[in-house]
Amino acid sequence: MRQLDGKVCIVTGGAGSLGLEAARLFLAEGASVMLVDLRGADLARAAAALDGGDRVATCAADVSRAQDAARYVAQTVERFGGIDVLFSNAGNFGTVAPIADYPVETFDAVYAVHVRGAFLAAQHAVPHMRDGGSIVITSSVAATRGDPGVYAYITAKHAQVGLMRCLAKELAPRRIRVNTIHPGPLDNAFQLRVEEGLGREIGGDGTEFFNRMIPLGRHGTAEEVARSVLYLASDQSSFTTGCMLMVDGGMST
Repeated sequence: MRQLDGKVCIVTGGAGSLGLEAARLFLAEGASVMLVDLRGADLARAAAALDGGDRVATCAADVSRAQDAARYVAQTVERFGGIDVLFSNAGNFGTVAPIADYPVETFDAVYAVHVRGAFLAAQHAVPHMRDGGSIVITSSVAATRGDPGVYAYITAKHAQVGLMRCLAKELAPRRIRVNTIHPGPLDNAFQLRVEEGLGREIGGDGTEFFNRMIPLGRHGTAEEVARSVLYLASDQSSFTTGCMLMVDGGMST
């Protein structure tokens, strides 16, 4: 039997590389998937790439808005029934700047997507989740670090761990597991934008800067991280909750 046969999964940030790869694995393991992302055109391309037929649905939403979170959860329940897996994966980066120059509106926008977005996803999904389900929140190796200038992203990634720990304690009586996954730098468009900004700040190659920090000496791939997401989403992790799962090539060591 496949690991997610008959399960219903929500994937926010579903049109991005990690969300898409996780959705691909969920489908291959028998699940139905609701993809959530900001733009409908991106979702249409993602759904077409997955080719999952009637087991894939999409909902364009701003995850930081309560009414949007309520809507994508309601559409999931209406289409597929109760929820088994919530993969809260939507993210944005912001910028790198000294504290005196860091734009307040950028800080607020990043925190809203990562922290408020994950909070709202749980708040609206949990009442519809079946006992024994799983919530996975995409944090980052940044949740274990502090780096000058990365104020919004690093702060938000730390905050997601606190949210995860509160949820893990509350939902344990229902056997709903809650964990964060912590990728290191990935070979994708999101990371490339980060590295281009970093490169301007340091006057060098941002990609090589990160590779030198990773003991395994390279960026990861979205597929590698998605396999760890599948582990947390499935019953393979039946005794794992409140966990920070590092998938970072050793960068946090």
